[in-house]
Amino acid sequence: MSSSSAKDPAQQPLTILCIASYFKGLDFIRECRRQGCRVLLLTSHSLRDEEWPRESIDAFFYIPDAEKKWKIEDVLLGVSYMARSENIDRIVPLDDFDVETAATLREHLRTPGMGDSTARYFRDKLAMRTKARDEGLAVPEFIHILNYANLHDFLNRVQPPWVLKPRSLAGSMGIKKIATTEELWAALERLGDQQSYYLLEQYVPGDIYHVDTVVYEHELLFAIASRYGRPPMDVSHEGDIFTTRTLPRGSAEERPLLALNEKVLQAFGLVRGVSHSEFIAGRDGRLYFLETSARVGGAHIADLVEAATGINLWAEWAKIEIAGGKAPYRSPVAGNDNAGLLISLARQEHPDTSAYSDPEIVWRLNDKKHHVGLIVKSPDAGRVQELTSSYAQRFRQDFFASEPPRDKPYY
Repeated sequence: MSSSSAKDPAQQPLTILCIASYFKGLDFIRECRRQGCRVLLLTSHSLRDEEWPRESIDAFFYIPDAEKKWKIEDVLLGVSYMARSENIDRIVPLDDFDVETAATLREHLRTPGMGDSTARYFRDKLAMRTKARDEGLAVPEFIHILNYANLHDFLNRVQPPWVLKPRSLAGSMGIKKIATTEELWAALERLGDQQSYYLLEQYVPGDIYHVDTVVYEHELLFAIASRYGRPPMDVSHEGDIFTTRTLPRGSAEERPLLALNEKVLQAFGLVRGVSHSEFIAGRDGRLYFLETSARVGGAHIADLVEAATGINLWAEWAKIEIAGGKAPYRSPVAGNDNAGLLISLARQEHPDTSAYSDPEIVWRLNDKKHHVGLIVKSPDAGRVQELTSSYAQRFRQDFFASEPPRDKPYY
């Protein structure tokens, strides 16, 4: 692990080590600096030239990312060496892939925060489903790919289609929809000795929702529910425009989602931080838990939440980590607008969205090649739904491109 200093470190009340295997969390880093903290960033060599907020970072530490992944032994040894000269008060993962790494480091260095056991509920899809089922929450039928006799029983009992899921990848990455037993056994044959890192789940058709939450000392201080246009798995595998829009606060559609989300986070033991959880409203009328996480939602969902409420989840997370259960934290008052988000791969390297000129547009994705995105905001939920739907149709004609879904992360 190598390091380079971004600025002469000054004495600060807290030193926070941020872990980022992806380029994200910039507002978290900036807020830590605004709060007077010293900030260290542990990231990959391949990300060293990204536009990090260097004025807010005291020192960079780089991990080699050969073979597109970090080795936990390298991280433990490197951070332990770093700790000889740095008094690390907090360790914060800025991406879902970093949650387990941060938990292992906290256990090893004995710093405050979520340890290995609790972290599994927020990263391991098998652990989170088992925990939810044990707590009496509705989950799709599932089985660990482990014992073949048990697997045969599952296949005879649960009708296809099924979903084959990696236990620890993020979002829709690595997920495969399976239509027949022959297709399943062929997929397992390809996995070989990696089969135990997967689970098989009943495919439950329905609308997919997400709830984004701020938690402090077990108390849910802020939560907002949103509805995806199409399930993210379908968008990833079949190719389409990614859309989501916030639900009107206090609506009949929102209330059961918030209630189930609170049950999940209380059961899973999230003490403080932010969470992004997903649920299915099945065609059978039941609301199913799908998955949860201890981090800010990806795909610019944080920007959607900020547009609708004025609350920046990254900044609030930073304040919570700094408070650390020893100081009071008060969530800001949320605004009551509605917002919708659209994102797509684009044929053009730098898509031109100037023809999209409605006054409700409050955000444009301008800094990522071959991607296009907009956020619309209005007090009128119907207007947001109308614009999101019409813009999705225009995106398909003006910009849309597709690529095969990823089976592994890009580090």
